Amino acid sequence: MIVIPAIDLKDGKCVRLRQGAMDEVTVFSDDPVAIADQWVEQGAQRIHIVDLDGATSGAPKNAEIIHAIASNHPNIPIQVGGGIRDEDTVQAYLDVGVQYVIIGTKAVSAPHFVNDLCLEFPGHIIIGLDAKDGKVAIDGWSKLSHHDVIDMAQHFEADGVAAIVFTDIGRDGMMRGVNVESTVELASAIHIPVIASGGVTDENDIKRLCESDEEGIVGVIVGRALYEGTIKLQHAQNLADSYQS
Repeated sequence: MIVIPAIDLKDGKCVRLRQGAMDEVTVFSDDPVAIADQWVEQGAQRIHIVDLDGATSGAPKNAEIIHAIASNHPNIPIQVGGGIRDEDTVQAYLDVGVQYVIIGTKAVSAPHFVNDLCLEFPGHIIIGLDAKDGKVAIDGWSKLSHHDVIDMAQHFEADGVAAIVFTDIGRDGMMRGVNVESTVELASAIHIPVIASGGVTDENDIKRLCESDEEGIVGVIVGRALYEGTIKLQHAQNLADSYQS
């Protein structure tokens, strides 16, 4: 399992939100490119980037920063989400070196879109399923849909997506611990990789995910805990690696 540092972009800055609330923002850096450099220096094997402005507007707003990060680190897989609602945006990100694009709201509102993307960009499409109490949230977490998380994940697996990023929005940014039980339940219901997200607080969360013995959980996204220092990236990755031996 790999530990994936998160870079959330808002107004050109590196920030973290609490439960996706745009008015609950903490700015951690005015230079997201330098933050990406820092995580790579500390051994990051992948970087997770979210264009928060894009997620709310429906179109990319921080693409230049993402381009700069991808250009600086051509050998590090980068996955990007936020405001990706059409094929041209996907192509533009892949053209600048992004490895994976994450589709969220539109995957739920227009499921055929995912099937089309998987045919056009095989191996590059990840679905972000943000959930609360087993139901999928959309539109920057402002709305809770009637869709069941596992049902949706199985549908997208059949479409050919590369992975699922699963976030418990009740825990995201709250430093209350990752929802291991729901993550394991999802991973055991599908055959494609699952990346855990939301609420990771300290290395106990890393241990709990590794000890779940669910092979489908291939990564965990860590945000606030890295920025506030309750998790050290290199040490956390060494811990995760120790479970593979």
